[in-house]
Amino acid sequence: MCTEHSSNKKTDSTNKTAHDQEHATWNRRSFIQALGLAGAGSMVLGGSNVSATAPSPLSVALSQAENDNILVIIRLKGGNDGLNTIVPVYNYDTYANLRPTIKHQQSDLLMLNDDFGIPNYMNPLESVWGEGSMKIIHGVGYPEQNLSHFRSSEIWASTQADSFEPTGWWGRYFEDLYPDYLINPPAVPPAIQIGSIGNLIFEGTDNNYAFSVANPNQLANVAENGSLHDVINIPDCVYGDKLLFMRATANTTFTYAGVINDAYMASTNNAPYTTQPLSDQLAIIARMIKGGLGTKVYMVSLETFDTHANQVENHETLLADLALSIKNFYTDLATAGYDDKVLSMTISEFGRRPYENGSNGTDHGAASPTMLFGAGLNGSGFVGDHPNINSSAWDNNDNLVPSTDFRDVYSTVLTDWFCLDPSVVNTILLNETYDNLDLGFNCEALGTQDFNNISTLFHIPTYRNNSTFIEITMTNSARVDIKLYNILGKEIATLSNEIFYPGTHVVDVKLKANQNLAYGQYIYRIHTGGQFYSKSILIK
Repeated sequence: MCTEHSSNKKTDSTNKTAHDQEHATWNRRSFIQALGLAGAGSMVLGGSNVSATAPSPLSVALSQAENDNILVIIRLKGGNDGLNTIVPVYNYDTYANLRPTIKHQQSDLLMLNDDFGIPNYMNPLESVWGEGSMKIIHGVGYPEQNLSHFRSSEIWASTQADSFEPTGWWGRYFEDLYPDYLINPPAVPPAIQIGSIGNLIFEGTDNNYAFSVANPNQLANVAENGSLHDVINIPDCVYGDKLLFMRATANTTFTYAGVINDAYMASTNNAPYTTQPLSDQLAIIARMIKGGLGTKVYMVSLETFDTHANQVENHETLLADLALSIKNFYTDLATAGYDDKVLSMTISEFGRRPYENGSNGTDHGAASPTMLFGAGLNGSGFVGDHPNINSSAWDNNDNLVPSTDFRDVYSTVLTDWFCLDPSVVNTILLNETYDNLDLGFNCEALGTQDFNNISTLFHIPTYRNNSTFIEITMTNSARVDIKLYNILGKEIATLSNEIFYPGTHVVDVKLKANQNLAYGQYIYRIHTGGQFYSKSILIK
């Protein structure tokens, strides 16, 4: 036991040891992100006993359209070299002349058809291809490719290339599906993300909709134990009180730890996974899927594909891990009958230049293939046209010109895999319409639901002169009830319960609360027109 204000050196030493041990295992960034203080997490009120909400018309439509299908996004972080992944044998001489040092010998290729082959170290995919569970989309990218890792990753996540868009395509989907997410989240995490923390793909206007962990070890700890931190063996002192609060809040924040643990423990792996990075991640995901977790979207990461130098060795290590991991993943899923319910899709922020550089590598490029896996593809094959690799066809930056827009891929997955109405898909893709590709799956028509008259409430927190406000824009007159909660789900105050007329209304949070509010994170919840909306807010 430690004693408050003790000057005993032994006690001080014990406290320092406990403090040091805590810092050795405590990831401050993960804690802050989980709390939502950095806009990268929003699980803080999952355990609060708040009544269920009335769903919006759009959320009903999305829920009705949902099926049992699952998507696993495999991020090849760093920019994958497409020409050394899917080798254009039909024009092998040109390919070889562009890459005299790093080219694959024809004798070392496994031919998928007469025109394209994969390196022999990807041989686990030979049987996947033969079983009809693999498709390759040629030349995926977007016009005027940005060659920055960060900016291009944002574009792939947000679908917006012309200007910065702070939300992601899956974030927008889940935001419409769960408008009251902070107060009344779904029973299972909408998405699970390993690595790539900070990527926009699951980011909504105010929430991140993924249960995010930095690495597979962190997720394995949650899956195996059901919580993050011990709240029993706590020293009895001021330090212990603070430690208890931090640990308990973190455990409450990760409200989905319990359901993840239940699903993980309800199944086992039935494939010979290795200890390579992607293999570790997919092994955990397979157990959660087979255990019936119900999460719709997973994202894993494999890095780094930024092969400016020593590409031959580095690329082989990465692609060998990808190939064997995919093979084992689907072998594992098939033992429980999930192989046709899970679609895996690779993404990478860009490809590489068609020619090698002076360091036995390739520099940032443009078009690159997207690979899809799963029995739901109903046959293996190639989709689209391969980019012309002759130098006369390159763009002004000496890059391959994309033949397939990556948003066509997204649109197809949303429309034909998840069976969403095309008008909803257009909203998710920022009101742009993209072409659907023939990927081997499709959905029956969803009916004639009217999405044209759906409206959502515009509301944002604003800050000025050391005060905190909520701005609400009304399109029609309605009673508006606004309540304020702390981060543990306790109601603090009613900020409004009155008729708001069309126009913009500004609510002074501290004034309306009529009490002293400590500095920190809170949640406000609006109830109007039979619908609930919630966001996090900072009291200054």
